Amino acid sequence: MTTNWSGTYDYRAIRRERPGTVEELQQLVADAPAVKIAGSGHSFNGIADSETGWQLDLSGLVADPEVDTERDTVTVSGGMKYGELVPALTASGRALANLASLPHITIAGSVATGTHGSGVGQRGLASAVQAVELLTADGELRWIDATDRHFGGVVVSLGSLGVVTRLRLSTVPDYAVRQDAFVGISWGELIARAGEVLAASYSVSVFGRWTGAGPDHIIAKSIVDGDGNGTRPSLSGASWTPDTLHPLQAAGATPDAVTEQGGAPGSWADRLPHFRLGFTPSAGAEIQSEFFIATEDAGRGIEALLAVGDAIAPYLLVSEIRAIAAESQWLSPAQGRDSVAFHFTWKPEVEAVHRAVAIVEQALADLAPRPHWGKVFTYPGRLDFAYGRLDDFDDLRRLLDPHGKFRNGFIDRHVARA
Repeated sequence: MTTNWSGTYDYRAIRRERPGTVEELQQLVADAPAVKIAGSGHSFNGIADSETGWQLDLSGLVADPEVDTERDTVTVSGGMKYGELVPALTASGRALANLASLPHITIAGSVATGTHGSGVGQRGLASAVQAVELLTADGELRWIDATDRHFGGVVVSLGSLGVVTRLRLSTVPDYAVRQDAFVGISWGELIARAGEVLAASYSVSVFGRWTGAGPDHIIAKSIVDGDGNGTRPSLSGASWTPDTLHPLQAAGATPDAVTEQGGAPGSWADRLPHFRLGFTPSAGAEIQSEFFIATEDAGRGIEALLAVGDAIAPYLLVSEIRAIAAESQWLSPAQGRDSVAFHFTWKPEVEAVHRAVAIVEQALADLAPRPHWGKVFTYPGRLDFAYGRLDDFDDLRRLLDPHGKFRNGFIDRHVARA
């Protein structure tokens, strides 16, 4: 792997290794001048790069998940992808409460960057983590759970505390979900009723491009009973359509890669993600950004982005609006506040996209936006203005990694104090 997943960021690590045993991993960490973990490559900046060190691929350490139905948990390898976990959970009658929009990403990488699914009552993926097995710079493997006073900084860790070798996740009973697509709502109606729209079902996504009369479409995901029965959500001002719509359908994308809509019930794992595991998700060649604001500011955020819509639309494939419930991890983009996230899928035009992202940041500046750690933003320095627990996290980072084994340019710029 020499680039990220979409081919829009070139890794500069001087060496790449794929350990086959934990002992080999420990030796590599000991020998390397610096270490970062590659994960699935689904980041769009230098967070997983190691400009002066080695990048490690943990896919050779992935073992079968251990489902504990008595404790409602599952223990997984850090390098396992969400889609790879699903069969073991399904066979045990268990599930996860939430998933991201694509199942192709590693569990450790997802939670480390504050990645999330959607739903006003659903927290980010990190909230499912009960404990983390961490390989620290001193070569020690240790489990850290909620009894540890530092746990609030351990899960969303940006890969800067050590190597996450295993995680213990909470599970819930297996459940089924239906997806329904709606079209026709206007921007004015969405601004006036943003909270109502985003709370219309278990998970809601609003897709659009910040131009025209309104969003392209809305996808509502609702839980149904064991027989597949469930009420279609109601969205005033929008019309239901039986079609399955790709998030980028307005840009000409066909729905082959998209999980089934039209109200057809299916497994949580086949409906909560937007994209099917066996297909290239989204556009493939793309750049992503995402910014989180407080839920009560959702309408103001939409108005602010519409005001710059004509300026950013030429570089935009699609934008998505989702809600995320407040959580406690120090560096979670939803830490301490119920949030609405504005996600941008950009064309793979790096310089133009950076200019467009700066316009978005300026438009949202009065709403205390927090950038997603693994996506493109243009803030040049420490993100302490956005993340109030950043000093606490940097203290923890220095405690667990006093010599900077897991430090890189991204951490130096955006996290570490001088």
